[in-house]
Amino acid sequence: MTSASETGIRSVAELPKAHLHLHFTGSMRHATLLELAERDGITLPDALVEDWPPQLSAADEKGWFRFQRLYDVARSVLRTEGDVRRLVREAAEDDRRDGGRWLEIQVDPSGYAARFGGITAFTDLVLDAVAETSRDVGIGMAVVIAANRTRHPLDARSLARLAAQYVGRGVVGFGLSNDERRGRTDDFGPAFRIAERAGLLLDPHGGELLGPASVRACLDSLHAGRLGHGIRVTEDPALLDRVVASGVALEVCPVSNVALGVYPDLGSVPLPDLLAAGATVALGADDPLLFGSRLAGQYATMRAAHELTDDQLAGLARSSILASCAADADKVRWSSEIDDWLADDPCSAARMGP
Repeated sequence: MTSASETGIRSVAELPKAHLHLHFTGSMRHATLLELAERDGITLPDALVEDWPPQLSAADEKGWFRFQRLYDVARSVLRTEGDVRRLVREAAEDDRRDGGRWLEIQVDPSGYAARFGGITAFTDLVLDAVAETSRDVGIGMAVVIAANRTRHPLDARSLARLAAQYVGRGVVGFGLSNDERRGRTDDFGPAFRIAERAGLLLDPHGGELLGPASVRACLDSLHAGRLGHGIRVTEDPALLDRVVASGVALEVCPVSNVALGVYPDLGSVPLPDLLAAGATVALGADDPLLFGSRLAGQYATMRAAHELTDDQLAGLARSSILASCAADADKVRWSSEIDDWLADDPCSAARMGP
């Protein structure tokens, strides 16, 4: 990692931050995917080998199906308890290297239940791996259990009840993921009421593949406290004002927005509009395995695409920490570390030399 003193530019990898939007299988290192697949004789599609990272677009259902197929293939290489523990540890190590102080990893246990003894057994395994990794790697960690909106809403209720059982034991939130164009958001309201009564953060996906109406549904029907993505709220100024006034944080994932065809390029991602409106924004990597960019990469690409100042980058990092489910004392300490990052004078250090 190149330091600020070597470049005269503050390193985004040294900027303390929290990571609030990272999917379980999607956090896997590409090298790990290849190694596990070779171990078990699993043939991977070219898009996950020679053509990695894959060229993706979710502009239509066919495009999303291809994305989901690649995700399912990647999930299939997780065969043992050791594989799960390795994935968790490597995700934490990668975030720590990128300046991460806190990581909330999102998982749908039903996608792994058949191989790992059911949703409860798999959740126990993940939470044990998270606790062990957090201690060893030195990064705070928690879990958001997410339902799949392509499945029946009754499945979501089962997962909400599962999440409620683990309040105070590593699970901090309940989400809703997969293709926003599938299912009716209102139908998942009962599941979110279960999670709400348990005191969990309500964190559904919305406002990426669909526009402002998706955001409004998440607010009205699911009582979202944070929004996975939410970037397209900028298309409705009145709704954006509502999001800002209510303090709902947006987990913006710029690289995946472009990869999935939501925006044509990074310069078109309307992050400056969100910042100008006063929105709470936490940049996230979404699925690095499929999009090829991790946490610090989101900050670096937005810095380059929108000429963000270090003060703006620090503001994004501070927002990510404040929007997290970390303890208040930790938030204060990490915010102070952001102040230290800003106080460092990279130009002066570069002039002084070694």
